[in-house]
Amino acid sequence: MKLSDELPVDHRLATVYRFGAGLCGVILLVFGILGFTNQLGFFDTSGSQVAGLSTNGLLSLISVVVGLALIAGAVIGGNVASMVNMTVGVLFLLSGFVHIFILDKGANILDFGMSNVIFSFVMGLLILTFGMYGRVTGGLPHDNPYWRRRHPEQAAREDATRRGATAAGPPRVTGGGVGQTLR
Repeated sequence: MKLSDELPVDHRLATVYRFGAGLCGVILLVFGILGFTNQLGFFDTSGSQVAGLSTNGLLSLISVVVGLALIAGAVIGGNVASMVNMTVGVLFLLSGFVHIFILDKGANILDFGMSNVIFSFVMGLLILTFGMYGRVTGGLPHDNPYWRRRHPEQAAREDATRRGATAAGPPRVTGGGVGQTLR
């Protein structure tokens, strides 16, 4: 099975995945480019700020690379965009947790501050939500490709019922008056 087998190319969920990846990718790309325009040192931990976040050349480079990966996912679309969103979202959340513990230590080579940690959590949850949208919930509609994939027997029964109803045509009214019946 290929990654794209599960979701039709023109399914409306693909728009959500693309929009989320593109929006978050552009935000990260702009942040990274602003860091480069300030000519920050690659491993500088002096507390240089861009858009209210501490940064250095390495964090700017990572931001540009991740932003471009998200934008590439948005261009490709479909399940690829969803998987890129979910992967990057999880990495952002993990980064936030790791950097909480190394904020004031020598291992903080990305020059993270508490605002960066909060940004990492918020951006990670946002990207993850875009990637998981329509995939993980108990109330997926029955036309959702992920629901159909998880419940193939019931989906087949519903398709057969739907085909049978359209083949028989619209219901006919028999009899007249108050007690008429549909056949």
